[in-house]
Amino acid sequence: MAERNDISDLLTFIGREGDWRERLQEVVAEHLMPALEEFEIDHDGLIDLLGEQWSGVLWGCGFEDFLSCRYEDGNIVDLYLKRRGWKETALNRDYFAALRDTPVSLYEVSDVQPGTSMALRDLLTDADPVTVREKSASRTMKQWDRIAVRVVAQRDHHVISGALLPFRTETVEFLFEGLRDALKLKKRDALRLSREQLLGCAPIFTAAWLFTELDRVLSPAEIQLSNSDGDDVQFHDLRFPLASGVTQKAVAERLDRVKVFEPEGPKFWNWLAVCKGKGGKAGGGIMLDTQMDGATVLGTLELKGKALLVNVNSAARAVRVEALVTEACGDLLKRPLTAIRTMEQMRSQHHDDGAQDGADAIPPEIARQLMQEHMDRHYRETLDAPIPALGGKSPRAAVRTSAGRKKVVEWLKYLENGSARQEGGPIAGYDFGWMWEELGLQDLRK
Repeated sequence: MAERNDISDLLTFIGREGDWRERLQEVVAEHLMPALEEFEIDHDGLIDLLGEQWSGVLWGCGFEDFLSCRYEDGNIVDLYLKRRGWKETALNRDYFAALRDTPVSLYEVSDVQPGTSMALRDLLTDADPVTVREKSASRTMKQWDRIAVRVVAQRDHHVISGALLPFRTETVEFLFEGLRDALKLKKRDALRLSREQLLGCAPIFTAAWLFTELDRVLSPAEIQLSNSDGDDVQFHDLRFPLASGVTQKAVAERLDRVKVFEPEGPKFWNWLAVCKGKGGKAGGGIMLDTQMDGATVLGTLELKGKALLVNVNSAARAVRVEALVTEACGDLLKRPLTAIRTMEQMRSQHHDDGAQDGADAIPPEIARQLMQEHMDRHYRETLDAPIPALGGKSPRAAVRTSAGRKKVVEWLKYLENGSARQEGGPIAGYDFGWMWEELGLQDLRK
C-alpha cells in the first residue's frame, strides 16, 4: 500500500461500532473460511503455513471488500466520513471514497519502472491499461506478472490498494473457473465483468489464491522430469574402456560410420534422434531434452584418455546406446561401467561444485554471454518445434490462426516472465523481443 494513506483512524472507528465490527468480521470470514474449512486449519494454522505477512494481506482483502459493502443502514465509509471526515486530510477522504467504489480485478503487469511505477492491464474488463504510481511493489514485480488488486484513481494519477495477491498460472485458472461458476457462464463465453459483478465476486479472488497456495504448501508437487521419449529422467554415465592396444583414432573411425552419431569435433559426437522435429511425449511434467538443428539430442559420446564416455538421461536410452556402440566398435571396447545419478544428486553435485573457489571458474560476464548465445540458438530452433502448450504446433504454425496467435502470446509471456524471475542468473536479462518480431506479434507485446 502506498505510504500516503493512513487508515488507522478508520480502523479505530470501526472497532468502536459494534454492528460494523461484527460485519467486518463476517466479510473477512467470507473470504477466508471456505479454504480454512476445506483444509481443516484455523487462523493460527494459516499464519504457521503462510506467515504473518500473508495473513495480514488476506485480512486486507476482506477489509477492502467490507468498505464497499452497503447495508440497509448505509456504508461504513459514508458513515465515517460524515462523522469523522473533518479529522482526515483531503487526500485520505478522497482515497477512502474511491476505494469504496473500486472493485478488485486481475491485472497483468508490464512496463515496470522499479521504485516508481508500473503499467497494469485489466484482464477481466475492457478498461484501457493504466499506469500506477507505486514504490514498493514495483521493485518486486516482473514483466507479465499477474496480480489481484484494486486500482484506485487519486486526483491526477492512480495507485493500488494495500491488499495485493500475486497470481500464479494455476491460480488464474482457479479464479476463472470460480467466476464462471458464480456468474453461470459457459466456458466459451467471454469472461468480461461489470463493475457491479466484480464488487460482488471479491471473495472469489481471495479464495482462489488461498486454495491454491494452501494446496501448494500442504501438498508440494514433485516436479516430474521426462525426456522426449516419455522416460523418467535418470542420468546414466557409461564408461567403455578401450581394449588393450586400441587407439582413440580407431574407435573414432568406427563411431563416424554410425549415421545417428553426429560428429562435433574429432573426439565428440551427439547422438541424434532418427526423426527430426519429433514431438515430445512428456505428460504433465517438464520435458528435459536438447535440440540441435531440429533434431533431439538423445545423448553424447566423448573419447577421453583410454575410455569412451557416454552420457544419456534415461535407463532406456542407456540400453539403446550401449547396443549401438557395441555393434559399431565390437572388440575395440570392453564392457561398460555404468554410473547412475538422480536429478537430486545432480543438483547436489552442482551446488558442491559451485561452492568451490576454482581458479578456472568461468567469469560471470563470459558465462552470461555463453548463456545468451545458447538461448538464441535454442529459441531459434524452438520457433519451428512442436510445443505442447500450443497444441503440438510450432509457434510459426500456430500464429497463422487467431486462436493460435493468442496461445503464442501467452506462451511468450510465460517464457519472458519466467526468465525475468531468475534474478541474478545469466538468463534474467534475456531479451525476447526478437521472438515477438519474428512471429509478427510485436504489437501485442503490451
